[in-house]
Amino acid sequence: MVVTLRSPRRLLVATLLATVLFLFFALRHRSDTTDVFGRRPGARPSSAPITFHPEDDERPPPSSADTEIDPELERQAQQARELELVVASVRAENTSWFHTYLPSWHKNIYVADDPSAAFTVPQNKGREAMVYLTYMIDRYDSLPQNILFVHASRFAWHNDDPDYDALPPLRRFRLSYLRAQGYVNLRCVWVIGCPGEIRPALDEAKREEVLKDETQKLQAKHIYKEAFMEILPEVAVPDVVAVSCCSQFGVTRDTIRSRPKADYVRYRDWLLNTPLDDALNGRVFEFAWHIIFGKEAIHCPTASECYCNVFGLCDDMACPGDDACDGRYILPPYSTLPKGWPLVGWQEEERAFAGPL
Repeated sequence: MVVTLRSPRRLLVATLLATVLFLFFALRHRSDTTDVFGRRPGARPSSAPITFHPEDDERPPPSSADTEIDPELERQAQQARELELVVASVRAENTSWFHTYLPSWHKNIYVADDPSAAFTVPQNKGREAMVYLTYMIDRYDSLPQNILFVHASRFAWHNDDPDYDALPPLRRFRLSYLRAQGYVNLRCVWVIGCPGEIRPALDEAKREEVLKDETQKLQAKHIYKEAFMEILPEVAVPDVVAVSCCSQFGVTRDTIRSRPKADYVRYRDWLLNTPLDDALNGRVFEFAWHIIFGKEAIHCPTASECYCNVFGLCDDMACPGDDACDGRYILPPYSTLPKGWPLVGWQEEERAFAGPL
């Protein structure tokens, strides 16, 4: 009786012991074939794996140098927000460079000889003056804070740059100086225009003599006094008129609005009705814009001051006189640049042009 009672108890103990041993070896084998996260080798990873970066606790916060915006790029971006370009062009001129190199600038590209263009003029007359006046009239009540009035060609003999390239001066232009001045010429060198291009009374006295001499050609200076009196009757005709050529300038909204809109309408009507050809009527305005916008008749800041204030070229500028600075501009032998410029020079030599093309 004692034997029959203890045998089932021994069987139960043996069974429990076997179960414990089985579980022990099973768990030990599993720990040898899984990673530290309980995953079997080759198992599909979790959609949100855990990644440890112990160095994060010691990593310093980003410095201002890491996040600082380039001051020059920021200046150009700010300039693009506060500035519009007015471009005087004709169909034959390539204006794509404005879009390529000044993509963020607001551009009003007028095509004077295309009546179907988005921006055009009542009549293709007066050269750039007709474009400029049309913009001022049409936008008088919605002018931006600042406007640059420019020609269409990127490379032109009158552009104040060693390569006669209009792009560097536009990129360097100091909007802050325009805000302070109200009107700024985009040309600093004096050659053609300063220090005394036109003497209205004296030049008018030579008009009849020039008309009688077939070897001479009537110039704007010979008709300037008469035209000036018609355009600006409220202003006394100056003894001397001087400003560096060639009708490319910046002006502020407030400066334009210092005159009533009717004035600009009257100026354009004069252009539309005058019998003078473009070589004369447009050039009258070339030497009148600075007076219209409130500057003295002789407006010839020194080249060194101009390059510094207008374009930020202040250091290492050798300027032996008031009229020019070394290496900035040389009057070319012809008004048409050679074919292949700026890569090919006047003698068909290769030029080391470093700008974008």
